[in-house]
Order: sequence, then structure tokens, then C-alpha cells
Amino acid sequence: MSSERPAEVVYLDHAATTPVDPVVVRAMQQVLSPAGSFANPASAHSAGRCSRALVEQARRQVADLLHTEPCCLVFTSGATESNNLAILGAARNRAHRGRHVITMRTEHKAVLDTFAALERDGFRVTWLSPDENGLLAISALEASFRDDTQLVSVMHVNNETGVMQDIETIGAACRRHDILFHCDAAQSAGKLLIDLARLPIDMMSLTAHKFHGPQGIGALYLADHPGCHITPLMHGGGQERRLRPGTLPIHQIVGFGAAAALSLERQAEDLAYLRMLNDRLWQGLGSMPGVLRNGARELSFPGILNVSAADIDGESLLLALEPVCAASGSACNSLSGEPSYVLRALGRDDRLAQSAVRFSFGRTTSIQDIDYAVDRYHYAINKLRSIGPAFSRLAV
Repeated sequence: MSSERPAEVVYLDHAATTPVDPVVVRAMQQVLSPAGSFANPASAHSAGRCSRALVEQARRQVADLLHTEPCCLVFTSGATESNNLAILGAARNRAHRGRHVITMRTEHKAVLDTFAALERDGFRVTWLSPDENGLLAISALEASFRDDTQLVSVMHVNNETGVMQDIETIGAACRRHDILFHCDAAQSAGKLLIDLARLPIDMMSLTAHKFHGPQGIGALYLADHPGCHITPLMHGGGQERRLRPGTLPIHQIVGFGAAAALSLERQAEDLAYLRMLNDRLWQGLGSMPGVLRNGARELSFPGILNVSAADIDGESLLLALEPVCAASGSACNSLSGEPSYVLRALGRDDRLAQSAVRFSFGRTTSIQDIDYAVDRYHYAINKLRSIGPAFSRLAV
């Protein structure tokens, strides 16, 4: 197979961040232009009211994407802040009722580290493991419930494997026991249908940069019912229902809204395109001896494909794949060099976990990008295997 390098990089790391859509860029530029709405939306004068109208329009656009009401959304700096605000805020607000909380070992670091912080503060944490396909057994979840359980946090789409949890069934189980359910939807919001008017979810985190919006802006959904309350983590202003104070970044919020509106319009089309790309990529990669797919194929988001290769050094493989930009795990953990804790929780040994590559793609990915990635992966695997057991750390 040819390994000729393309003129530009082949970007297959959309799970880390996506390119900002030109429609979103134009919406943000209008705000940032000399004639744009730069005034503080908390100000009472006419310029402030104009800015505030743009913020509320964007809030409506994000709410429409999630099929909920705008009043249920609090703007944050992204999913990491939303996760912290939801988990810490809910646990502390309900601590007088009980101090037991539950999550999974395969969650994003923004969730795992937040639960670890609760544990250091005296909360009791149950860390659930998935099955070999990455799925949480509902029986295992319900068996972990206790009289003092107050919070469950399970992500919708896993950021490394793409495995989708049954959040409707999980939420229903929590509702039956009067337990708050938080869902990290950073990898699914704007990509999959999320109907919060129907789903039994109390809190949901999302971020714009995972679906072609700007970095640095996200939201936390809080269900409008009496039991869903959180304690704020910051103080200093009355913005965002006094739950997240600070001057609102209008241009980022407008970009968030534009990305949400665009995703809602294109959702079915984008999803069908991703399924085609995923099938094409797996057909090309899975034909190689010793290449394994990580996670349940039929229960995974098609914009992510995670594969391991036997007898391959993962760091060398990533270097050999250049100019294909992929990842060895989540972006926040990819520089550590450690085998993926997500894949180890699925039962992969350290060597297979360390050799894993996550390919992730979106509406800007071309068929040619996928074909080149297949070509380059074959070339890299064959070259590294030809070196022998003592694999070189040098790029191919």
C-alpha cells in the first residue's frame, strides 16, 4: 500500500475537538465586529439589553437541540465545569440526606476526579465496572443502591470507545429510588437525538466544541422539578440563576447557539454519514490480522472507532500514523503514556490497551480521509511488525 503523505493533515480526532463550522464563525464575527453587541448582558441600558437578547436566543437554540426549556440551561465554560458543578453541587446539596454516590470506572477524568474529590471529603463512592463490551448492567447498578444513595453519574457516549449507555433505563431506575441522575453528554449532544422532555435525566453536561462550536463554552441542564437542586461552587454575581456567576461571553454563547441550530438541522444526515464512514474504516482496519475492535459495535456512536493491534507499541504506532491525527485515548490523558484505564476496565490487557488508537470523525471528514487512514494504518502496522519484538520508538 502507498504511504505517500497528503498535502495537509488528516484530522481524525473529532472526539477531542471539532473544527468550528463556517456558519458558527460568521455568527461569532458579527458579535465581535465594531458594530456588534459587545455590551455586558447584565447591564440595564439598551446596549446591554441587545446583548441579553442574543444570549437568550442562543439559550433557546441549545434548548431546542435538547428538546427542553431554556430556563433549564445554565451556561458554563464547558463540560468539565458542568460536570463539577452538577456532581459537587448535587452531592453537597443533598449531603444531609445521605453521602453515598455512584459512578463508573470508565467515565471521563472530569467525572472520575470529581468523585475522587468527594471521596476525600468523606462521601462514600461506589465505582461500577462495565461488562466486556463497555456496558453497564442495570442489575449491577440497582444492586449498588443504598438507603443513603443520592447521586448517580453515567456518561451517554464513552469518549474513548464510543459505547452508548442506556441512559433512559438508568434514569428510570434512579427515579424509582429518588436518586438524582447526572449524565455527561459531551460526546453525544449535537450528534444523537436527546429528548429531555421524555428522558428521566436530572442533570446533563454538554460542550459546544464537540459539535462544531467554539471552545470554552458549554452548558448544564437542570431538570425543572423540586428535587433537582445544586449548591453553587462559585460566588460573586447573580448571573445564570446565581449558580454560575461571571460576565457572560456573548460571542461564544452566540457560537454555541449557532452550532446547536445547525446540528439540529443536520442531525439525521450527519448520523447516516458517520455510519457510512465507520463501516468503511472498520472494513479496512478489521481485515488486518490481530486487529481488534474495542467496545460493542452495535451499541456505539458511529463517530468513534477504537481499535487495538496485537504485538504493536502504541506510541510508535501513533508516530507512524502521521499525518493522520488520531488519539491513544481521551485528549486529557493521551500524553501520559499509560494504557487506557477505559480499555483495561473492559478486560483488555496492558499491551492491547496501550496499542489502542481512537479514530473519531465528523461532517467535515471525507471518504478520502478514511481511505488514507486505512492505507497509513496498514503501512504502519506492517512496518512495526517487521521490526520485531523490540519495537523502535522512532517514527516510520
